[in-house]
Amino acid sequence: MGVSEDILYDCVIVGGGPAGLTAGLYCARAKLNTVLLEKGTLGGQIAITDLVENYPGFPDGISGKELIQRFKSQAERFGLQIVRKEVTGLSKNGKEIHLHLRTGEVVRSKAVIVASGASPRRLGVPGEEEFINRGVSYCATCDGPLFEGVPIAVVGGGDSACQEGLFLTRFGSVVYLIHRRDQLRAQKHLQEKILSHPKVKFLPNKVVVEIKGSEAVEKIILQDTKTGELSELPVEGVFIFIGLEPNTGFLRGVVDLDERGYVITDSKLRTSMEGVFAAGDCRSGSTGQVAVAVGEGCLAALEVEKYLEG
Repeated sequence: MGVSEDILYDCVIVGGGPAGLTAGLYCARAKLNTVLLEKGTLGGQIAITDLVENYPGFPDGISGKELIQRFKSQAERFGLQIVRKEVTGLSKNGKEIHLHLRTGEVVRSKAVIVASGASPRRLGVPGEEEFINRGVSYCATCDGPLFEGVPIAVVGGGDSACQEGLFLTRFGSVVYLIHRRDQLRAQKHLQEKILSHPKVKFLPNKVVVEIKGSEAVEKIILQDTKTGELSELPVEGVFIFIGLEPNTGFLRGVVDLDERGYVITDSKLRTSMEGVFAAGDCRSGSTGQVAVAVGEGCLAALEVEKYLEG
């Protein structure tokens, strides 16, 4: 199943995370001719989260993968069409919005919901790119089992670093939690859980300045943020959780973005281009929470309905 250049869709959704799938559910249920375009893994960041504990309705938590599968099944039950395609640009042709695809195709739509999410931020240090998939990872649930019984470094101090660090204690002989400050930024209950874990060693006031090895990662070079002193730490896995970058490159020069590249919207999730709405982690002011992304996906779909009626 694909997309047709001959069809003028009512709504095209870019991105298949919680916001996009919720928007798709609402649009399809409203009998709008809707297609969702996703270039990569359906579910985005949540699909690679081991356990989601704060989404309502699941008192014991649920794996991100299963939660997304439920979103997908529900949306498809109402007729949402999901297609694996990458959008590389948007343009306006009268009232029509044209979505330009990597394949060279052009998809035509009356309205668009951008729910393209965000991707893990890179450290930008020597050795990082070289050792991706050879010890450097941005996904604990994907790669954690590869590091059974060996030392692992987790870089970051927020919720993701603590959640994924706890998951990695199942595999690593020791998990070093490396943070540039002396206190973590994560929610208090996560801080308490990870700092009290017997396998975790917290290394505050440290930054990674280089990742070294031969065939795979063997060690990292740390710098003390207060003294400037350098030290070596032998590890075989480096998991990086230092925040996200919005997946909005295809929108540059098309709609207004903030200084960090997130899409600027009004309270009704309208962007600076008529007929284009944005929801979820790609939107300026995003909280990065699944429940909020779901709510914004719903709101964006309702606003599209109103827009099309008008």
